[in-house]
Order: sequence, then structure tokens, then C-alpha cells
Amino acid sequence: MAGGFGVSSGGGEFEAKITPLVVISCIMAASGGLMFGYDVGISGGVTSMPDFLKKFFPAVYKKTLTPGLESNYCKYDNQGLQLFTSSLYLAALLATFVASYTTKMLGRKLTMLIAGIFFCVGTVFNAAAHNLAMLIIGRILLGCGVGFANQAIPLFLSEVAPTRIRGALNILFQLNITIGILVANLINYGTSKLTDGTGWRISLGLAGIPALLLTVGSLIVVDTPNSLIQRGKLEEGKSVLKRIRGIDNVDREYLEIVEASNLAAEIKDPFRNLLQRRNRPSLIIAILMQVFQQFTGINAIMFYAPVLFQTLGFKSDASLYSAVITGLVNVLSTVVSIVIVDKAGRRMLLLEAGVQMFLSQMGVAVVMGLKVKDYTNNLGHGLGILVVILICSFVSSFAWSWGPLGWLIPSETFSLEARSAGQSVAVFTNMFFTFVIAQAFLSMLCTLKSGIFFFFSTWVLLMTLFTIFLIPETKNVPIEEMTDRVWRRHWFWKRFIDEWEMDAPQGHA
Repeated sequence: MAGGFGVSSGGGEFEAKITPLVVISCIMAASGGLMFGYDVGISGGVTSMPDFLKKFFPAVYKKTLTPGLESNYCKYDNQGLQLFTSSLYLAALLATFVASYTTKMLGRKLTMLIAGIFFCVGTVFNAAAHNLAMLIIGRILLGCGVGFANQAIPLFLSEVAPTRIRGALNILFQLNITIGILVANLINYGTSKLTDGTGWRISLGLAGIPALLLTVGSLIVVDTPNSLIQRGKLEEGKSVLKRIRGIDNVDREYLEIVEASNLAAEIKDPFRNLLQRRNRPSLIIAILMQVFQQFTGINAIMFYAPVLFQTLGFKSDASLYSAVITGLVNVLSTVVSIVIVDKAGRRMLLLEAGVQMFLSQMGVAVVMGLKVKDYTNNLGHGLGILVVILICSFVSSFAWSWGPLGWLIPSETFSLEARSAGQSVAVFTNMFFTFVIAQAFLSMLCTLKSGIFFFFSTWVLLMTLFTIFLIPETKNVPIEEMTDRVWRRHWFWKRFIDEWEMDAPQGHA
């Protein structure tokens, strides 16, 4: 099992200062996470607002008004309501393949600008919606923005950041996602109190603020040296490398990027190249980390937190208030990850969180199974608080582990020639399973009832075993040296790294 590696004769960190340009660029780029997080958080609160349900989903509205008409677990089981949430992710998974092309051919910076434009237009459609079609079109446009942003931003952050703080800066994207979720929950809490029927429009319309932030930010940041050099802009790439590293002597890092870029240029079909044996460790880990990330159940809780808490018997205000608490825990726990990820390492965070998530979900499942039946709810105040604490425990452990690391590890382990295509596959996989969970969760809750938390906890157990045996440590390893310093030293993955394949011209491997 590969552990964390320090500087060795076989390679090491490149000399670099933490420059203001790097910090500003990473903050501006990571603002795309605000938009993604806001979209995740806003949908659950809006779908629990009576005025929104009455206008777009009258059948669901009727079920919420009539006690005993429907099981506690089935009040919100409606495919149209789930499509409102999930259509964003369906659009994102399709957009990511176009984004793969733009990220490689046009650069990370321009791809982030395209994402910002999609976000702005989608927000206008949602806030002005007069029928379900406008609402879904708006969500689809937002989904295109998510596909482009999630493709470009993790790559941008990994390539701009100095090796020793790459994990922390990359997690800025996830931190902004959690802040976006929290802000959305706070706004939902405020707008739900409006009595003129405009609360849901305000909630959806305020997404324009993070959309504009990303659009403006993408105009301000510099493109990455890796992207510029890969597109043949060698001098500009070297100049940017000097600026972001804060030193003049960048020759060793520059030459390594140029070498990787030359190898990448020989690849005619990046997706076919991705399937070659030497890329399989990165590809398998990237795909499975996205699958596991979604099957923790985190997005089910974040999408539908207010709906879930109402199912548990919380009143409307109390359910939104509880969602705000979980959103705050999410933000604070992601900050924990930023502080310790480059010290403790990726594996330690994943393993600790696996145990905590498993115990938390099992606790929720037992309490719900004993106290919340189809037509009776004996949860009570004390057990209600316990459920909120257990869900907060689950959210916190996810937020310092599988949340940020699900994006960080794939973005730093692909070689340059496979990086854009690999990130595209990772985003596609994430969006596909996010769509599946978003579309199915309320129906699963209706069918499985409290057993849904047993379902997710089983997946948490599987992902923890996967981490123990198959996820290597990547902290403090330059991204262009992953093959030699990680994959070649791993007990299982080293069999995929063949000397002949590594030395042969990649176009003929």
C-alpha cells in the first residue's frame, strides 16, 4: 500500500512561493462551487414551499395538506417533483463531454467563462418561470453550467496550486459548494416566511449572484501553465508559471510540463487512450470514488433536507431551521479538511469518515424504524434532536472526506495526456449517479422507509473497504510524478504500470 512520500532523489516538490496571484486565482475559480452548492441547497427548500408546490405540483400540495391521506414516507413521492431536482444533473452529465473538449482545446479559463454564462441564463429562466417547462429548461441550463464548471475548476486548482498546499487549495471548490448550500438554506428559511407567493422566485433568482461571481472571476484569472503549454503557447506558459510560483527559476517544472504536453500531443483519441492499461488505476479510482460519493446518501440529504425533516415530523419552520444547521456543519467540517488534508493525508480522512458515517446512518435508521411509521409519528422532541445530531455527524464526516476528496484525488492522479478526458469521465459518473439518487430518493424513501439509511450505510461499508485496499496516499506528490511515486509502489496497481508501455511512444502503446 503506497503511503505518503516526502522529497526523494526520484523527484520532489518544485520550488514555489504561495503568491497572491495563486490565492486570488484559486478563490475566483472556486467560486463556481458557490453556484453548484446553491443549486443543490435551494431545490430542497423550494420544493417544500407551499406556494411553489401549489403552482407547479398541485398533486403533491394536496397530499401535504391532508393528514393521513398518504404515508409519512410518501407525501413527496412525485416523479415530476424529482425531475425538477434531477434534470440539472442529467444536463450536467451530457455537458461534461463537450466541456472535456473545451477544457483541452480552449483552456480551463474559457471553459469556466462558458459555465458562468450558462449559470446566468439558467437563473433567469428559473426566476421568471410561469410553467413547469420553463422551470425544467432553467434547470437544464444550470446543469450545463455545472458540467462545464466541474470539468474545468478541479483541473485549474490542481494545476495552479503549489504541491505542498494543492489539497487545501483544491478543496476551496468543495468549501464553496458547502457555503452555497448553507446560503441557500438561510435564504429558503427567510423566503419561506413571505406571504405574497414570491418566496420561491427570490430563492431561485438569487442564484444570479454566484453566477455573476464565476463569470467575472473567469475573466480575471490567468489560465494554467499546463493548459497554455499543452496548446502550444510555450512562452506564455512559462511566463505564467513564473508569476504563479513567484520565482524566476522554474526550468525543472517547466520542462516536466513540456515533456508531459509533448506526450499528450501524440494522443489522437484521448478517451481511447484513457482505456489503456497504464491509465486504468486512475480511471478505476476516479469512477468508483464518484459512485461511492453519491451512494453515501449525502446529496439525498442535502437536496431534500427540509422534506426529510418534515417527513420526520418537524414543522415547516423547524425543518428549514434543521437544514440550516446541517448546512453550517457542512461548511465548518470542510474547513477542517482544508486545514489537515495536506498534513494528515487523504487516506486517513477517508477511513475515519467511513466509520463515522456508518455509525451515524445506522443510528438514524434505528430511530426512524422504531418511531416513524406510515401513519404515526412518535419521534418526540428528544429523539428529534438526536436525529438532527446524527445527521450532522454524518454530514460533518462526509464534508472532511468523501466530499472534497472525491474531486481532489481524481484531479491529481491522471497524467496530463489523460487528465481532461479522465476528469470528464469522473464528472459524468458523478452527475449520472447524482441524477439517479435525486430522481429516485423520494420514491426510495416511500418504498424502503427507514431502511433507506440501512441501504446507504451498506455502501459506506463497501467504500471504506475499497479505501483500505485500493486508494493510495497522494499527499505531497507532484502531479506529474504520480506514476513513479504512487502507482509503481502500490501493492495492487503496480501490475498495471508496464515498463514497456511507459517507455514506448504513447501514440503506439
